Amino acid sequence: MHATFIVTKLVSTLFLLPTNLILLCIAGMLLRRVYPRVGMAVSLASLLLLAVLSSKAGALLLVTPLEQRALPLAAGAANGAQAIVILGGGRLENAPEYSDDDIPNYWTFARLRYGAKLQRQTGLPILVSGGMPEGSKVSEAAVMANSLRDDFATPAKWLEGASDDTEQNAKFSARILVQAGVKKIILVTDTLQMPRAQMMFAHTGLDVVIAPTIFFSRDRITFLSFLPSGEGLRRSEYALHEWLGILWYKARHGDSRPAGNARVGS
Repeated sequence: MHATFIVTKLVSTLFLLPTNLILLCIAGMLLRRVYPRVGMAVSLASLLLLAVLSSKAGALLLVTPLEQRALPLAAGAANGAQAIVILGGGRLENAPEYSDDDIPNYWTFARLRYGAKLQRQTGLPILVSGGMPEGSKVSEAAVMANSLRDDFATPAKWLEGASDDTEQNAKFSARILVQAGVKKIILVTDTLQMPRAQMMFAHTGLDVVIAPTIFFSRDRITFLSFLPSGEGLRRSEYALHEWLGILWYKARHGDSRPAGNARVGS
């Protein structure tokens, strides 16, 4: 496991749910010793935010604005594309039902399913991208390629297996694609990650057509959607991670996307 990856994960955890609100609640409790009312207000506010953002309905406060920036792929939008790029989203390690091999987690599997669908529609070659940031024996790209072959009867032409994060996904994938003469791609990832991934791939100079999948904001709202749940908290945490990632990337690079390179799906 790379030291940089560990440090990044540890630092980011402090700013993400639920750790950030837990720390805020503790800070409020400590503050009560000096400013009782202020400390109580801070602690109660952190608990209230945790309760709201732990529901699927509350998660929409963070999810919806992101998903509105990544519209579904429209017919004809990908004309002229030369390749499909599918980003990894994690794996399940040592799956006993698969002879202890690593398999894609459901984020990655959903991306692969959509990427395979697009490949059947367009006939374009596929690049899968994902490395070994957590010290695995095989790259996530290799796990993805195996799933494409075994589960969807779809081959992956290129494997980018050296990246640790989305920015490296873009940088290392672009190197492979440029050498192959590819200038325009269809980018496949889930909708929450797409705004950040789109910026990073466009920054490499590639002409990017986005093809997002997994739209949480389209879920039907019911009474249960307002109750705290692990799924609601996970969606909020993921969306907050992406918002912070966008802000951090723009702080380092600015909005440097080449004019006309990134295209939405409609």
